[in-house]
Amino acid sequence: MIMRTVCLVFIFLSCFAHTNAQVFMTTTGKVQFFSETPLENISAVNAAVSSLINTTTDSVFVRMKNTGFVFKNALMQEHFNENYMESTKYPLDSFRGKINEEIDYAHDGTYAVTATGRFSVHGVEKIQTIKGTLVIKANSIHLDAAFTVHTADFNIEIPKLVFAKIAEDIKVNMSADYALKK
Repeated sequence: MIMRTVCLVFIFLSCFAHTNAQVFMTTTGKVQFFSETPLENISAVNAAVSSLINTTTDSVFVRMKNTGFVFKNALMQEHFNENYMESTKYPLDSFRGKINEEIDYAHDGTYAVTATGRFSVHGVEKIQTIKGTLVIKANSIHLDAAFTVHTADFNIEIPKLVFAKIAEDIKVNMSADYALKK
């Protein structure tokens, strides 16, 4: 497992290789989603999200395992992985894109940003623009982002039996602290 993680990090870094590139990374990013309906609210957190930001190319890459989401109810977690996300068939979700705004990474500050790229969920890839905030401080970057996933866009089927308990539009928040990779 550790060797696989090291290999994945190496692959991530190679994808972003560039002369004098500054790469910031994390393996402890957090993605939380929330489904709100009149009958039931469902939330889950994945606190093992890997992500890279290459400040030379303004590239951003996020990758997470579906099985990393933890629910307050074990049965919900089982249904999420087996019935909705089909985690055995589609184990990973990812975003690979580029920050649209010009950021001066050499100066501390808070920047409203958008990133446009390929968002892959449940085996379906879509071009999506995600809004967020970057906070740059002393060779570190903090990212907060929020967006909505429309389940039908990613072929995530919600059976009619539970349709009133699961929202069609899922609110997603991401938070990550990046450190400079030396």
